[in-house]
Amino acid sequence: MCPNCRILLIETDDDSIDNLAAGVRLAVAKGAAAISNSYGGTEPGTRAYALTYKHPGIAMTASAGDAGYGAEFPASAPDVIAVGGTKLVRAPNTLRGWKETVWTQTGSGCSAIYPKPLWQTDALCTKRMMNDVAAVAAPATGVAVYGPIGPVSTSGWMVFGGTSVGAPLIAGIYAAAGAKPTGARSLWRHPGDLFDVTAGSDGQCGGTYFCTAQTGYDGPTGNGTPKGKAAF
Repeated sequence: MCPNCRILLIETDDDSIDNLAAGVRLAVAKGAAAISNSYGGTEPGTRAYALTYKHPGIAMTASAGDAGYGAEFPASAPDVIAVGGTKLVRAPNTLRGWKETVWTQTGSGCSAIYPKPLWQTDALCTKRMMNDVAAVAAPATGVAVYGPIGPVSTSGWMVFGGTSVGAPLIAGIYAAAGAKPTGARSLWRHPGDLFDVTAGSDGQCGGTYFCTAQTGYDGPTGNGTPKGKAAF
């Protein structure tokens, strides 16, 4: 998404929330313009870490999860850009040449503990609603990655998926756009600059937009998927 970007990989000692948060703080200290977080977990016990993911001027993206309907942290933190997932296949239409639907395993939902950001305008969730945006995530229609396969001396092409793909894709677009966002505000103010995904579901939620795609905003795909850099 941003071929001229310099990518800094920060590895933590383990996947505890303490060390993952420390990794985010180090990325901020190193001057990152966008920070991508491809991990998540349940919300209880995370309040003390929410401010770690709030840095105006830095695009802080987080994957929505790959276990279907349900909110998870840090994607549910109010100032994080929560990235859901779609299935993207070629199609004979004149609009895009692609058909895009909800990836059935993407996370989405209404936070149980975090307050609603001022810019969120959906009607049914009184707290933080995820997601804000989406990108291709279905492993069957994923992204091509070249790297080591098996023995260290062997390399080749692989296909990767999951919302762990979506989060860095969106972070790369923010970086390419030179954006200095305050959370996901621009994505909610400029939904017309995104592709609206209107079909599919990631679980059971009584048919509401919490887990079911619809025209306009919905939980699984947020305000839509990238259509250039304008929305970012």
